[in-house]
Amino acid sequence: MLLLKNLAYTIVVPSTFAIYLPWLMTSEDLASIGIMRSISFGLFILGGVGYVWSVWSFASIGQGTPAPFDAPRRLVIRGLYHYTRNPMYGSILALLLGWIILFPSLRFLLYVLSMGISFHLFVVLYEEPHLKKIFGNSYEEYLTRVGRWVPMSHTDKGNIQ
Repeated sequence: MLLLKNLAYTIVVPSTFAIYLPWLMTSEDLASIGIMRSISFGLFILGGVGYVWSVWSFASIGQGTPAPFDAPRRLVIRGLYHYTRNPMYGSILALLLGWIILFPSLRFLLYVLSMGISFHLFVVLYEEPHLKKIFGNSYEEYLTRVGRWVPMSHTDKGNIQ
């Protein structure tokens, strides 16, 4: 059942913003430089693998989904979450950057920027305060070890935001 809930959420929410809407914004102006296509497809692969790994971690470790109304019941700090607190959002942004490289346009740039700002505001204004309330000291300790967006080495001290 958990697998089906994760699949349904992925099809409805991230796929809409990372695949369907960008597809609607595409044009015939495909990036003509072969290296740019390779970079774009590399970002698609990186983003797709990162997203699937993150969802798998939510389901297998946290016993939940990415949906705020069915969030993991346990704090997930393994897998990609060992290196950055928001690998799922980072993976979606990698997918979006793949689109903008493949179909360069001001429209895509503004879309990617608006999604990045939206992710950041959601994390700062809702997710982090909510997770502090739910997981308490264990989440507070996690904040000191793992960067919000940028991975930190285990020798780094403090919290890189």
